[in-house]
Amino acid sequence: MTVTADVVIIGGGIVGASIAYHLVEAGCRDVLIVERESAQGLGSSGKGAGGVRAQFATPINIEMSLYSINFFARFEEIMGQRSGYRPDGYLFVATTIEHLDYLRANRERQTALGLKNVEMLAPEDIRAIVPQLRTTDVLGGSFCQTDGFIEPLSVMRGFTLRACQKGARVWLDAEVTGIETERGEVTGLITKRGRIATRVVVNATGAWAASVARLAGISLPVVPLRRQLLITEPFDALPSPLPMVIDMANGFHFRREPPGQSPSGVLMAWPAPEETPGFKTDYDPAFTAQILERALRRVPCFADVVVDPGRCRAGLYEVTPDHHAIIGAAPGVRGLYLANGFSGHGVMHSPATGKVVSEIILDGRAHSIDVTSLSPERFAEGRLLEETAVL
Repeated sequence: MTVTADVVIIGGGIVGASIAYHLVEAGCRDVLIVERESAQGLGSSGKGAGGVRAQFATPINIEMSLYSINFFARFEEIMGQRSGYRPDGYLFVATTIEHLDYLRANRERQTALGLKNVEMLAPEDIRAIVPQLRTTDVLGGSFCQTDGFIEPLSVMRGFTLRACQKGARVWLDAEVTGIETERGEVTGLITKRGRIATRVVVNATGAWAASVARLAGISLPVVPLRRQLLITEPFDALPSPLPMVIDMANGFHFRREPPGQSPSGVLMAWPAPEETPGFKTDYDPAFTAQILERALRRVPCFADVVVDPGRCRAGLYEVTPDHHAIIGAAPGVRGLYLANGFSGHGVMHSPATGKVVSEIILDGRAHSIDVTSLSPERFAEGRLLEETAVL
């Protein structure tokens, strides 16, 4: 049996759900999300730290964040579903002149693009926010109050529910096994639930993006990379609210779990430099000692934390060579669109991604945000971007 759809979105995580929502809001109601798992959000969407920030180094990431954070702040009003947005801030802590100069340059760029509330802090300002930090080597930092946290699965459900209320559909257990093309144009999909006739397909499959793109003969420079989260048992020796604190000396960062959540521990993360690409989603117990070593250097009172091994977890970043997303029409295959390679920023940029991808599909170009710098052609043309504010 063959069904039809105007647009098929492969991948039912937060990015795919946002694209579906924005399409139906723009009047394209015949949208079908196909998800390989038995439920949405079992990939990367539900496994990250839920951070949202506009403190980036490149204009496109700053603009994507500004749109998205504003959307999260109004999410319940717009969608009738909570986003869990908490503007507890992001605090970057610098221990070298180079890092401090980098934060100052970023702040100038962020301010020019409309982010007006980034503050440069002296060591005493940082101690006032988080007195438990060891600051003997700290030269300063930056803080933005509107950065903060969301609940990714609640956002994903909100996007999906509203899209389905206006005509979109979701297929679960529908792994895509083939993308049909004729004379360089998409004509349909083959899934484990059957064939779908369509002229428009969106690849929103996160860490699995490259293998899905290959079904249409497209080579996509996206690789999966494990990121691990250590979670402690309840710990009260830190302020509440607490920003996301980033130690620029080594990338170690931490935040408190949402207030009222039971248990309410501390989430710690660190981009282990020896991590190699691959579909590794098990938490490595050896990571616990590695991250606690770095945690104790910056926050001595973490000597008293008790790790909750049952809640420590690992998820996958979908990484591109320049740590920026790939958004746009796939070269060489008409009707195939890409929303991939967010390098850890897919959740926080999901509203902006849904908006611009829907515009590209329906209008031929994105007009809310200029995303031409994220086109897939940039790799072959040598136009790589450089985002150094990667966690």
